[in-house]
Amino acid sequence: MPIKVADNLPAKQILESENVYVMSESRAAHQDIRPLRLMILNLMPTKIDTETQLMRQLSNTALQLDIVLLQTATHEQTHTDRRHMAQFYRTFDEIKDEYFDGFIITGAPVEHIEFADVDYWDELCTIMDWSKTHVFSTLHICWGAQAGLYYHYGIQKKILPQKLSGVYPHQRLQAFHPLTRGLDDTFYIPHSRNTTVSVSDVNAVPELETLAISHKAGLAIAARKDGRQVFFTGHCEYDRDTLMKEYLRDQARGLEPAIPENYFPDDNPGMTPVMRWRSTGYLLFTNWVNFIYEGTPYDWSTWIAEN
Repeated sequence: MPIKVADNLPAKQILESENVYVMSESRAAHQDIRPLRLMILNLMPTKIDTETQLMRQLSNTALQLDIVLLQTATHEQTHTDRRHMAQFYRTFDEIKDEYFDGFIITGAPVEHIEFADVDYWDELCTIMDWSKTHVFSTLHICWGAQAGLYYHYGIQKKILPQKLSGVYPHQRLQAFHPLTRGLDDTFYIPHSRNTTVSVSDVNAVPELETLAISHKAGLAIAARKDGRQVFFTGHCEYDRDTLMKEYLRDQARGLEPAIPENYFPDDNPGMTPVMRWRSTGYLLFTNWVNFIYEGTPYDWSTWIAEN
């Protein structure tokens, strides 16, 4: 939430220089308030787990959020009860004439497949193109980030020699950016992926900026300079046991996965994983929601006419 202060308070200018959202008394007195409309395109097979994780992160705000769940129509859901999907999820055809303040595109376990060979790729491209005119800010996560960077900017993903799995230290590159302000100098985010995107490829695109990196995990957070598109390559929304479940799943499939790094005490899978990213996740999602709150149009019809 923004801080409401007197128009001439000395601290106001200092806070604004740090990109802390400060609302003047005069603006607050004339402010129209409505719920923020957020939509989640859930591409993960573990639909209910992902819904819960993302909504937990989004709930750490006093703002009222109206959440819509979206599914692809061109991919058959086999891991979640069809009754759940029919009751709680909508398709693109049902929402394409609506407008949203924020939009989240999740990861998906399709990294080894070329983008064009993913069975719902054409539909996803249509949705990402639609988001440019119907969404104020879109947050892409993990494979969703790689798909977004490829579709919007032609940045190709790269296969890693082995799966990146673990909890890694990161460094912020801009202390007072609206999306990363408040982060510690070093903070932790889980990663679980077989592909990556080069920091140099992102930095070569004038419209983009890199906001956080990791020595081991590489690119962590990038965004379009106006904040309309945001890219998280990791999973700060993960629960304590999510990497463990993935590790045990890969073991059961005979893949001989490496033990997730910096995760189990003494690298012992029999011990409870250390949770060291929860506060980072809350802060990043709250910063994103606050960024939307500050900039999204109250009246979409007016904004459309002006843009």
